[in-house]
Amino acid sequence: MSLPGEDPGQPAVRIGKAALVVSAGILLSRVLGMLRNVALAGLLGNTAEGDAFQAAFVIPDVLFYLMAGGYLTVTFIPIMSRHIVRGDPEEGHRAFAAVFRPVAAAMVVLTVLAMIFAESLTDLVYPRFDTMQIGEVTRLTRIVLPAQVFFVLGSLWMAVQYAHQKFAIPAVAPVIYNLGIIAGGLISWATGTTSAAGFAWGAVGGAFVGNFALQWYGARRVGLRWVGRVPLRHPALREYLLLAIPLMLGQSIAVLDEQFVRLFGQLTEEGGISALTYARRLNMLPVGVIAQTAGVAAYPFLARLVEEGRLQEMAATVTKTIRYTIFISAPAVAAIVALSQPAVRVVYERGEFGSQDTVLTATALVLYGLSIPAWGAHQIYARGFYARRQMWTPVIIGTAGTAAAVGVYGWLSRYDEPGFALASTLVMVLYTVALAIAWHVRVGRTGVAGILSSLMRSGIGAAVAAPIAWLVVHWISGDGLPGFWGSLGLVAVGAAVVLVVYAAMAHLVDSPELAELRGRLR
Repeated sequence: MSLPGEDPGQPAVRIGKAALVVSAGILLSRVLGMLRNVALAGLLGNTAEGDAFQAAFVIPDVLFYLMAGGYLTVTFIPIMSRHIVRGDPEEGHRAFAAVFRPVAAAMVVLTVLAMIFAESLTDLVYPRFDTMQIGEVTRLTRIVLPAQVFFVLGSLWMAVQYAHQKFAIPAVAPVIYNLGIIAGGLISWATGTTSAAGFAWGAVGGAFVGNFALQWYGARRVGLRWVGRVPLRHPALREYLLLAIPLMLGQSIAVLDEQFVRLFGQLTEEGGISALTYARRLNMLPVGVIAQTAGVAAYPFLARLVEEGRLQEMAATVTKTIRYTIFISAPAVAAIVALSQPAVRVVYERGEFGSQDTVLTATALVLYGLSIPAWGAHQIYARGFYARRQMWTPVIIGTAGTAAAVGVYGWLSRYDEPGFALASTLVMVLYTVALAIAWHVRVGRTGVAGILSSLMRSGIGAAVAAPIAWLVVHWISGDGLPGFWGSLGLVAVGAAVVLVVYAAMAHLVDSPELAELRGRLR
């Protein structure tokens, strides 16, 4: 069954159109995220104060994960989609109210408890920090904690918009959040205070405006209205809990990866957490634009296909989306491998962030960059399971991967920051492979050959493009890296070389993704 006026036969085309909207928002958000990191690196640098700011987000983020905050849209979209497909918006409004009230109450209570016990929790999480560091992290944690309430409740309003296949307003949320952090830091700097507190207050303000108030407005625009007197025993709450509890109990490495950086980073010297965080966030620019875009744009369509009983078409859409994600991810990997040092210099090297910090961060960035295709494929495979309401499979695999990650991080900790970056990539690749095996065992091996073919062809293109771009950049720069503008020019030239060489190789190996893109452009 399809909605009136809807083209039922082109889910991939509709996903592509949605992806344009989502990717524009994510790209702008990631660019602002880079500017946020520029401000953090320039004002705080790889220092103990910078480590304290990064560490202050661990307890709030864990609270968000325990409430399955990152999966609220995943769990509620199928519920809302069913009512939309059935043409019963009133019951959709009742379902929303039934879920929203207990989630809001639980989140507020847990946030208050976390603020009360923040110092004890910080001391437990960071046993290597001294008393002064514990005090600073606790202070910043208490500032940041209320933002999690805005994230969680805003996620439910986002889910309503996604279910109606409206992506623009949710895409603006991270943009405003990053603007809030930047504004908070700059206001603090302008008043003569260069502490991390200004950035923390900015995070709370950005979360309220972008993730809470604006998403309420967006949900109202698509027709959501509040329905009172919905019984606590409403079936939507039970359905939501059945979907959400597995995600609350199990935490995958994809969710906890950033927290692993913050936790294991305390084993390095002062500034290690900051260096790893800066490298990871620079890597998350292509991850967000490619992987997150694919996942966010595809999921409402996958859920709709499941509700309409078009399971074979849904599986084919998963396969095609993964192939395109791999095809687009490969040149991003090549660019990071070839351009890590000039890119880090452009983004971070100023103020408290020096040339030695650039070398350390760039080394970690190369190792992080190898994980980009895995991030993309994992997003699609996981959402394929979620759309089919098979939550336990990715949860069990993800939780097992998290347990294994502890051992991998411990094993590679002897290599300091590069070891932790390599551990992150290895664990993400293994997690994605395990998800892929489980998916194709469940839905059949149709599409496996196409995915492996795309991986091989794209890998060849990236393997050729990366060293050529690296040689061109080093031939231009000579023995040392130039300043900001020279490094920016190297990044531009190197990126152009990567794209040209990768496109040429894709043509030589007869990439079907390239051929189809050409056809669509015509």
